Amino acid sequence: MAKQNKRIKYFVAGIWLLLTCAPRLQAQEVVGLHSSAINLQWRRGADGYHLASGSVGNGLPLQHLSGAYTILYSATAPDTASWQDKLGARERDFPGAIYHYLTASWRDNLRPVPMNTAGTALSFFPGTAQQRSDSAIVFSGQTSAATVQATWRIDPVYANDIEVTMVLTAQQAGYYSLASPTLMTTPEAALDWGMIPGIFMGHHMQHDLVLGYAYGQGIPDKPVIVRERTASTLSPLIRNRAGITLAVIPAPGTGRDPWEQDQITHSQWKLGLSLMNRAGALTPTLYHPVLGQEGSYLKEGEQRTFTFRYTLQAANWYTVYKHAINDVYRFSAFLDLKQTKHSLSDRMMAMLHYVDNDSTSLWRLEQYNGLTIGAQSYMGGVVGSDKDAMKNADYGAMWMLAHMTEDTALAHQRLPYALNFKLVQQQQAPGFFQGAATGQYFLWKSKQFTEEWGPYVEPIGLTYYTLLDMGNILLFEPGNETLKDRLRLGADKLLSWQYPDGHWQVAYDHSSTQPEFTDLADLRPTFYGLMVAYRILKDEKYLKAACKGADWFITHAVEQASFLGVCGDTRFAPDFATGQSAQALLDLYTLTREKKYQDAAIATARLYTASIYTQPIPSRDMKSVNGHPRQDWEISQAGLSFEHGGTIGSANGNGPILLASHAGMFVRMYALTHDRIFLDMARAAAWGRDAFVDQPTQVASYYWRTMDHGAGPYPHHAWWQIGWITDYLLAEITLRSHGGITFPSGFITPKVGPHLSYGFAPGHIFGHTAALHITDGMLVVNHPQVDYMSAWDGVHKKLYVMLLNDATHALQAGVTLQAHRVLPGQQSSVNSVQLLDENGKTLQTLADKGTWTIPLPATGLRIIVISF
Repeated sequence: MAKQNKRIKYFVAGIWLLLTCAPRLQAQEVVGLHSSAINLQWRRGADGYHLASGSVGNGLPLQHLSGAYTILYSATAPDTASWQDKLGARERDFPGAIYHYLTASWRDNLRPVPMNTAGTALSFFPGTAQQRSDSAIVFSGQTSAATVQATWRIDPVYANDIEVTMVLTAQQAGYYSLASPTLMTTPEAALDWGMIPGIFMGHHMQHDLVLGYAYGQGIPDKPVIVRERTASTLSPLIRNRAGITLAVIPAPGTGRDPWEQDQITHSQWKLGLSLMNRAGALTPTLYHPVLGQEGSYLKEGEQRTFTFRYTLQAANWYTVYKHAINDVYRFSAFLDLKQTKHSLSDRMMAMLHYVDNDSTSLWRLEQYNGLTIGAQSYMGGVVGSDKDAMKNADYGAMWMLAHMTEDTALAHQRLPYALNFKLVQQQQAPGFFQGAATGQYFLWKSKQFTEEWGPYVEPIGLTYYTLLDMGNILLFEPGNETLKDRLRLGADKLLSWQYPDGHWQVAYDHSSTQPEFTDLADLRPTFYGLMVAYRILKDEKYLKAACKGADWFITHAVEQASFLGVCGDTRFAPDFATGQSAQALLDLYTLTREKKYQDAAIATARLYTASIYTQPIPSRDMKSVNGHPRQDWEISQAGLSFEHGGTIGSANGNGPILLASHAGMFVRMYALTHDRIFLDMARAAAWGRDAFVDQPTQVASYYWRTMDHGAGPYPHHAWWQIGWITDYLLAEITLRSHGGITFPSGFITPKVGPHLSYGFAPGHIFGHTAALHITDGMLVVNHPQVDYMSAWDGVHKKLYVMLLNDATHALQAGVTLQAHRVLPGQQSSVNSVQLLDENGKTLQTLADKGTWTIPLPATGLRIIVISF
């Protein structure tokens, strides 16, 4: 009996042991990651662990799961011979011999590594898995060339994120690249959105390699690998039609640092980004190191580590994209680092002296068609020039600054001759081009106008250099009947070139008048010129045609996320015209009150955020620039916009630009949407950019790579800088006053972006009428992080000084008024001084002593009202 009881005891114990061990045995067959937002389960198969099932959000099932790993391996240095000559005529002949800025870039893009044909792809599923917890697994696998260990864990803060650290150990010498594993794929028919910010985006696969790979109009149908140097945000992502967005985001510090220590390192290639895996399946993919690049060669036994995260959300692309910007790359924290040495307002007033000076601004007068015409010398590339090109940039800013400052040099030595330049720039002779602009540039040696990069005329050039410039002048000179006639001539020509469905050709050959660039669509805000004509001339036909053009643009550009640029030297690669389009649509909404235009403006602005760098994370690390110590944040690319990015744009070599034309528009978009990314990006672009400002002139450089060399060959850029600074400051004043302070805006500037002109009519300050007014030397504000604007109420003899704290902490600023400079030539004495808050409420009465210390809250607004 005792033996029987003992057998029963052992039997029960065995059953208990089997039952208690079953979950552990099962865990070797099935492993998983679980959070409140994600459930993933891997199952062991004959060839290793496959991702078998998963869900996201409230149980939304994941489809087309994989779990496959890929290593790229080459025993020798990867082949570098370009595929350009092996592809079709379209790819082989692009961009054309004349576009020498692009030919090398395009050929480089077609080499084996970026085309993702280099080396051998070694794919596998991990053979072992260790379940560390519900939120962590360690996988291991091997190929003939290397072993890989990968630790997967749910992010403890962001439940939709999975952090992965991969360690590759070489089993033989050679070149290696680790690819992020394929979590899930998206069939082409299920694609809703794909994007590598700054490079390409769209709702569809693009089977024209030039349009997809060079222009970013859709997703290229090849598994190309692009560089991080023009990836504005390091977050390739895909959304499927089930509503699930998958992004893969490298750990900060994985990609290149554009200025590592004491020289430019912008073109280093440490991180590859793709929207396909090596097999050509749609899935966001990262590569590190890049095959053949720094760090990719390993001796036997050497290791490389690669850390990144997947974000998997039942959300739209914009939500996931902002998560990468704000939560992973901590973009908004950048503003806390900024400590500018010169306020934007001081810079603007300093540039008044620059543009007044013939020598520094390279102002030139020439005779043409019986008129004295004036413009600034342009020393950049213009086809056919012999270092004799002349150009005026921002007519709205020219007239605005002259009226705001009452500067006599501008009024008498600049505006009349700039106006003459504009009049002769328009084609007067009857014919196909009558009313259009004959070219952006005047070549004074050959006495002819020309385009930047060839003998053609663009309809958008007519919008820019005839309608926009003339319209902005007419806001200040409404009685100029000659200019009105010229405006009408140009508007009628633009109307005649419009197709019945609302679109325009990209350009017409100057000799044959036949359409040029027929491989491209005019995905630009050409319709805006007709809005200008309507607002000035009040003829409904122009507004009707503008709406028709905008409707076509919304359907073919905004809804497809496909845009075209306006820089001829880069064959119209997408550029700041996209940001300009957002303001154009917003202005059309203001005229029509049709909500579809406002919605399209916001959608376009969101797409344009992808033209703003958000990486790498700025810091206070010390660096050296041209022998001068700089903190990393001072020279950071974060917050700066592209001239044009993508795979062929200027940002590949030069980095971003300092011309922040979009800043004011982004502030307006924040006011509309309360979407914080717009405001953070505007301030990141505008604040604390002294490292790029030429100190004697206070003119900023154009390209990031030139640091503080100033205007260089582009002296006319000072006008654009005056224009965008004014637009940004007034947008901030309106925002911070909750709409209590507003000034009527004019038209956007030609070419470089969406900033608007002001000063042609009085505005309103908490119900009182006042006109923008700031004379040279009138105000001194002693804190560089405090910007200022002022306005004059001539009826009640009041000066309003608006102070903006451009810091994320409270501070005090000393303000000094030179009363005798308020109205030059007139004696003025101060009667009373009051300090108002951002709502127009009186905070205190200030002593009349000409100098005041004003406390300002963080990013706050205060108004001093000085009565005379």
